[in-house]
Amino acid sequence: MATPARRGYNPKPVEKHSLVRMGQMTRTALSLFTSAGIGDLAVRRSGFDILVSNEKLADRHALFAYNFPATTAITGDVWREVGRIESETVRRLAGRELDLLYATPPCQGMSKNGQGKLLSAVRAGRKAPLDERNRLIVPTMDIAERLRPRMVLLENVPEMAKTLILDERGRAVSIPDYVERRLGPEYVGGAEVVEFADYGVPQCRRRLITVYSRSGPIKDRYATARTLMPPRTHSAEALPDTRPWVTVRDAIAGLPPLDAGSRASATSDVPFHRVPTLDTMKYWWVENTPPGRSAFDNQCQACGFAHNPKHCSARDRAGINRASRSTPLFCGRCGAMLPRPSVERDGKRELMHGYTSAYKRMSYDRPASALTRNLSYACSDNKLHPEQNRVLSLREAFRIHTLDRYDYAWRRADGVKLSDKTIREVIGESIPPAGLQAITDHLTAICADAKSPWEDAGPLFALQNSPSPA
Repeated sequence: MATPARRGYNPKPVEKHSLVRMGQMTRTALSLFTSAGIGDLAVRRSGFDILVSNEKLADRHALFAYNFPATTAITGDVWREVGRIESETVRRLAGRELDLLYATPPCQGMSKNGQGKLLSAVRAGRKAPLDERNRLIVPTMDIAERLRPRMVLLENVPEMAKTLILDERGRAVSIPDYVERRLGPEYVGGAEVVEFADYGVPQCRRRLITVYSRSGPIKDRYATARTLMPPRTHSAEALPDTRPWVTVRDAIAGLPPLDAGSRASATSDVPFHRVPTLDTMKYWWVENTPPGRSAFDNQCQACGFAHNPKHCSARDRAGINRASRSTPLFCGRCGAMLPRPSVERDGKRELMHGYTSAYKRMSYDRPASALTRNLSYACSDNKLHPEQNRVLSLREAFRIHTLDRYDYAWRRADGVKLSDKTIREVIGESIPPAGLQAITDHLTAICADAKSPWEDAGPLFALQNSPSPA
């Protein structure tokens, strides 16, 4: 039976939007590295008309195109498409200025996982020390320098703050310093690490949010507040001016129970509320995993001995975090195999290599850990249901990612059928839109409070100096 939501928590449904209505949206935006447009839901809800988007992956962009039919979607490598992006944006602006450049460069070369793999490859001599993928900020700044948007909003992993790239002269420079230099003294702002759970998202997801602006009201606010982030509305602590973090219980309570042990109970009549089934061995590991614990810590079911050593990890001499290789698979008292993740090698059963967060149940009373592309795998980080023997369903992922608060159709503009794999990858690659909307709403409110939204002096650089429209 589903556990009821915490009393007093009733997330007010965000009014469902319709597509851009003539005259209703006056702010203009350009979206880069758009993927399927999950973050763009927040940008649109905050009143921006996304004129042009660019995404390299056609399957992701086909999803965006269905949900944002009024946007000119340019699919292709941003390095090759810079000219077309600029000229099409100028054409769509039709004499107006660009208010917002929203960009989310891929983070594989910046994330902790990406850096770990890169570090190993560098030490083995297989890869140069600086990841070329991180240089996608270069064409982003080329476009920003050319179109001079009133505001630039970048989103990425916190590790971006310390990521180095080679600039145009081959010099190593941090991405934040590079962004500030390319935008020039006319722009004011900076980068801050934001925890999205602090804005009512039932998911702990820390991101580096970079905002620079040449708009008068926003520059004035930054001069006095030294931040462009909104005050947090939620917190883990009991504070007088914030509400408690929204928990997994708050987010997914009320959905029909599912069980991954049989196909008959692995689906429901609720759209997208379905889970993959588990084979007999994996189900045994999961069903014996207590709340908040990992299956790697499971104790003996044969004799009841509960003091077998638990799984752990530690950093080696090279500074790389390694899971323990000595965690036992067999009971120290009776010798029976423990219900811990294992594999068969050379006819022998051995403990599976994995971290303490693998095959681990989520906590009902905290926000979820960050949803990843592997959210539908039992071995993924903290993704087992808090009580039921299964992983999260896509429907539950929508709620935890705050997608249920927005109109979004999981359909492609080209009519190609969408797989569950693609859906979970899109979720894992994106950020919860409600968290981003707290930021974009705050920025637009600053201008509204000044009673001169996006007021700025100076000629329209983008129209005077950009290439002729295609």
